[in-house]
Amino acid sequence: MRFRIVPIIEVLLLALAVGYGSVVLLAWMGQERLLFHPRPIEGPAVAPPGWRIEDIEFTTLDGTRLRGVLALPPAQRPPLVIYFGGNAEEVTSLASMAQSFYGQRAVLYVNYRSYGASEGSPGEAQLVSDGQELFDWALHRQDIDASRIAVHGRSLGTGVAVQVAATRPARCVVLTSAFLSAREVARHLYWFLPVRWLLRHPFDSALRAPAMKAPALFIMGTADTLVPMWQSQQLEAAWGGPHEHLVLDGFGHNDVHVNPRYSEAIRAFLDRNL
Repeated sequence: MRFRIVPIIEVLLLALAVGYGSVVLLAWMGQERLLFHPRPIEGPAVAPPGWRIEDIEFTTLDGTRLRGVLALPPAQRPPLVIYFGGNAEEVTSLASMAQSFYGQRAVLYVNYRSYGASEGSPGEAQLVSDGQELFDWALHRQDIDASRIAVHGRSLGTGVAVQVAATRPARCVVLTSAFLSAREVARHLYWFLPVRWLLRHPFDSALRAPAMKAPALFIMGTADTLVPMWQSQQLEAAWGGPHEHLVLDGFGHNDVHVNPRYSEAIRAFLDRNL
């Protein structure tokens, strides 16, 4: 009986190893589908009362066409906020809330590659490069105060916003549901996978935080189960420049923006730094 049990155990272990290896391979091959969730445009962008919407079509250096909108307030040469959305956001749909979130400041909402009407395929290098190019494009707008440009990233967009602010003269940075890195998020969600070796898009904000000089506002929810609050707290602690935070008790990853304190804190922060 002992000699029969050993081969059975070996077969079971082999089956488990093959099954686990298959899961790892599938995760490696399909990680873009896990990380990026493109959304189509659901309707035309709507401007806040008294504002106007300008359609933006931007061709990157590699020939990819990105599309979005610029929400412009009635003020003359306003400062600008460039918004980098989460992994499942079609950002032009947020244009109607530009005044509520940012006050009398222009807001640039351009969709990532494959999101909305933008072309191409998303990836960390591509999204960061696109963000840098969009920042440079904004610097040459005559109707924008190019000396006052801020970046705001939410969730996945925090990984883009940090890298853009690290290489461009952003006056200040707003980070909603910020993570240390995509690797840390993956470790939290997929603890059973060797994500350190699998991930092609690390979005490592923690690596860049100590060298950051721009003031930053960190907004986090205590009920966030996707990006645990401790990640935002540790990133803030590592931030090299001035920083402050807003903790919204009982709010999670997808509903922090509905709390009135969310928009109030952003406007107040921009009033002080932009």
